[in-house]
Amino acid sequence: MQQTTIIKLYVFTALFIAASMFFTYHDSFLIHAIPFIIAFVLLTFFSLRHTMLLLVFCVPFSIELSVLVPNTSFDMSLPTEPLLFGIMGIFFLKLLTERTFDKRVLTHPVSICIYVYLLWLVLTTITSEMPFVSFKYLLVRMWFIVTFYFLVTQLVHDKTYISKYIWAYTFGLLIVIAITIIKHANHGFTQKAGHFVMHPFFNDHTSYGAALAMILPAILILRRFTKNSFNVRFIHMCVIGIILIALVLSYTRAAWGSVVIIAGIWLMITLGIKLRSFIFIGVLSIAIVLPFAHDIQIALTKNDEVSSTDFTSHVKSMSNITTDASNLERINRWNCALQMFQERPVFGWGPGTYMFLYAPFQHSKDRTIISTNAADLGNAHSEYLGLLSEAGLMGMLSFIFIILVTVYVAFNLYHNTSNEFYKQISLFLILGLITYYIHGFLNNFLDTDKIAALFWAYTAIIVSCDIDEKEKRKEKNIANTSSL
Repeated sequence: MQQTTIIKLYVFTALFIAASMFFTYHDSFLIHAIPFIIAFVLLTFFSLRHTMLLLVFCVPFSIELSVLVPNTSFDMSLPTEPLLFGIMGIFFLKLLTERTFDKRVLTHPVSICIYVYLLWLVLTTITSEMPFVSFKYLLVRMWFIVTFYFLVTQLVHDKTYISKYIWAYTFGLLIVIAITIIKHANHGFTQKAGHFVMHPFFNDHTSYGAALAMILPAILILRRFTKNSFNVRFIHMCVIGIILIALVLSYTRAAWGSVVIIAGIWLMITLGIKLRSFIFIGVLSIAIVLPFAHDIQIALTKNDEVSSTDFTSHVKSMSNITTDASNLERINRWNCALQMFQERPVFGWGPGTYMFLYAPFQHSKDRTIISTNAADLGNAHSEYLGLLSEAGLMGMLSFIFIILVTVYVAFNLYHNTSNEFYKQISLFLILGLITYYIHGFLNNFLDTDKIAALFWAYTAIIVSCDIDEKEKRKEKNIANTSSL
């Protein structure tokens, strides 16, 4: 039997070599991918945990197909999206054969909010102005959620996997940071170069800055739970320092602002201020600012600082809505989104269609020197307004409910658990998520693997910790009851 197997192996190898030589002679090289595909399938089926870490490591330096093959009729991130599709398929296969999925995840409040969100996207895909575009958008969003949320909830029951996941992404990101800083140095670290030196790994500096801001809190808290070794802690501090340097050199004002805000939130929590106080302060701030909205707008129009290499001027330019082209173009895109919503308030124009349909809604008074009628140069520049125009009011609200419930679960876990790891990881991961919730007002990157891999995984980890904490509380109550 063993000899027969060896003969079959030799025959298969000889046939593959012959086929490889034939196709190579005819300038076709796809056949060389077959061994890697077979290895990937075997690794994924027998060790989904390790395949997932490989995927997450690859995410930061994935490259879009359109960069490698210009003028292609479709686009995808390589190698991550083919890996995602394969992992999702094998995950479903394992679910059918092993039936080991933790059903508590399916009934968790955050998961229920995600169902509503996805169901509404399905409905608005059916009513879409461009069904094919919307279907593609829906498919990408679904495999991000299935892989980075539902699969991750199953993997992080082993809490050591949380640090492995975060480090896998971080190591991949460090490679991108190193390449970016070297390219930036060759351009004299100018603000203009800071917009493109992260290409082709990130489309622009804003998504790069968003990823850096999201990973920073996670790395900070992992330092607290690492081995008490000088070498380990030194490496950890070096990584934090590199990320901070990259964040500064990204020239991403939204990233800088979001990190400052979460630092303030962390300080307030450390001082013992409760979640209800956050809500009260937020509502009070809006109530105070709202009557002076017109005066604030006049003051902003007097700000003529534009984006520059000088950090002080670059920060000041955040509030310049008179001459800063970047800010003005955002307002142009937001106005288009609002007008699109007014025309189709219930179902919107269809998921993913904004960039193809917004041009007729531009007014000449809103257009800037970087405005375009083509489907390029970004989307609605707002996660919330983008959904509002593409999927109507319910689309935006369903996404906001995911955020609100996640925030509630994380802070509730922080204040009520006695497990120090759950306490700190829930706090720092929700701070990482808050950086993107803030980014969501100014940009929309959830349709990219770079941000989705962190956004949905952080949410999954918080949900998993919450489920485990509730289970331990339940077991403790049962033990106390039985002892009476």
